[in-house]
Amino acid sequence: MSQTVIDGLLFKEMIISGANLLEQNRETIDAMNVFPVPDGDTGTNMSLTMKSTVKEIESKDEHDVSKLIHAAAKGALKGARGNSGVILSQILRGFSKGIDGKETIDAAAFAAGLKRGADTAYKAVMKPKEGTILTVIRVIAEDAGRYAGRHPENIGGLLDKMIKSGEAILDKTPDMLPALKQAGVVDSGGMGLLTVLRGWRAAFNGEHIEAVVPEAAKAEEEADAFEELKYKYSVRYQITYLNEGVTEDDVNRVRTRLSRIGEKASVEFEDEVVEVRVLTNDPGKAVQYGCELGELTQMVIDNKAEEQREKLRKIEQERKAEEEKAEAEAAAAAAASAAAEAAAPAPEVPEEPLKPYGFVAVSIGEGFSRIFSDLGVDHIVEGGQTMNPSIEDILDAVERVHAETVFVLPNNSNVILAASQAAELAERNVIVIPTKNTAMGVGAVIAFSADASPEENLEMMTAAAQQVKTGQITFAVRDTVFEDKEIHEGDIIGIHNGRIEVVGKDIHDMALELIRLVVEDEDSLITIYYGADTTEEDANALCEEISAIFPDMDVEVQYGGQPLYYYLLSAE
Repeated sequence: MSQTVIDGLLFKEMIISGANLLEQNRETIDAMNVFPVPDGDTGTNMSLTMKSTVKEIESKDEHDVSKLIHAAAKGALKGARGNSGVILSQILRGFSKGIDGKETIDAAAFAAGLKRGADTAYKAVMKPKEGTILTVIRVIAEDAGRYAGRHPENIGGLLDKMIKSGEAILDKTPDMLPALKQAGVVDSGGMGLLTVLRGWRAAFNGEHIEAVVPEAAKAEEEADAFEELKYKYSVRYQITYLNEGVTEDDVNRVRTRLSRIGEKASVEFEDEVVEVRVLTNDPGKAVQYGCELGELTQMVIDNKAEEQREKLRKIEQERKAEEEKAEAEAAAAAAASAAAEAAAPAPEVPEEPLKPYGFVAVSIGEGFSRIFSDLGVDHIVEGGQTMNPSIEDILDAVERVHAETVFVLPNNSNVILAASQAAELAERNVIVIPTKNTAMGVGAVIAFSADASPEENLEMMTAAAQQVKTGQITFAVRDTVFEDKEIHEGDIIGIHNGRIEVVGKDIHDMALELIRLVVEDEDSLITIYYGADTTEEDANALCEEISAIFPDMDVEVQYGGQPLYYYLLSAE
């Protein structure tokens, strides 16, 4: 009899299965980013969100499905990263509310949970855009509702319908967003969601989706799998010229003798040629037995023990390399965090009265973190362009600032939604300034006035941030065509107003082209923030040329230290 309901234990398996399948496909989803930039991270953000979900439920043996989903939604919300991750967490949050109080769910309840999840996700986004993960979950929920109305107990059929519906609407996303069609991809967030749902269906059907094992752990497992070899030598040879009087019985006797000193003995006699193979610890005897029959040719003796030791050495080298890489990355992250903490003012003692205002800024790059600290920002959250911080990361930073009102500067369009969710969860007044990059964040902090009200500061800081025009210089990670521009992997690209405006081979030349598009007549200040892969000498040379192009403007050079992006150019 087919299963008609899902309890907490089964849904736990489904969630883990969805997370595993998503991690297996993470890099593929990352590569579906419309922009060919080196920080396409939809798959990574969604996978990290699901890992936080799994962490919250993996120790729970909960039969009540509503309690299990509530815990899952809590984990997803804490670990949500990037717009796609936050939307995924909102889908789970809404699903939890939609099935609240139910110990088990049938097809009708499952569809109701999906509908609530879709509605919650749409409400979380200020300006929902069709052709994205939002469209995919909405259409899946609508089709699921119609199916469940006809088949309220067929939950297996409902899951099949969800996947079929998701595949169909995902294929239509390029028709809704021209950028997707030109890049030749479907929406990456929608693909991530569909991947999770496929994992759910697999677990419901009894299929096991393996967790992705890190390379270092995989190498260790392979090393442990090696056992002591019973026979160390592989002996192979032919007997081409048989001694006079040798019979087939003589050949058979050799086969018997070889079997006594080893295993997998093979002696084949055909057309006056004998083929011999054996695994043994006494290769001398194996050769001697053959010599008694005739002349040996094409003789090969392999030391299988040495081959195994070489494999083990290689595995150990790979494991150590992975460990050293992980240690280096951890050390670098710890150093960056320590530098940010050292540069930032020490948190206020909780017993002291709250100060009126405080600041949290998301920043990536040693230079930008120092700039924000010098401007009075209380706490720096490491992350941004290459690794979006989670809702929990931002919320923890807010709680560490001892102020009545905390302004949060996301400094990345993919962090604004996570910051907004953190603001909703905070126990104090949190105001998110919608800054899309660090240059806008700097402009917003400078516009702050300690004498103004929170509402007045929100208006002033937002206006100041929006007055900052920016352009970014980076490199393409794949071949593509974007808005009729043919782009090849490794090309230098300049981005302005969400569009790739310039494409070429030289960083300096592309920066000069891009700044002409960024600067407007009313601007008076140009700032060149150079990244970790750009030298100060190159930045100063660019400054001289830009000063010559715009002689009536002030041009400054600042070290941002941002990875992957050679320059962030701003004008205001």
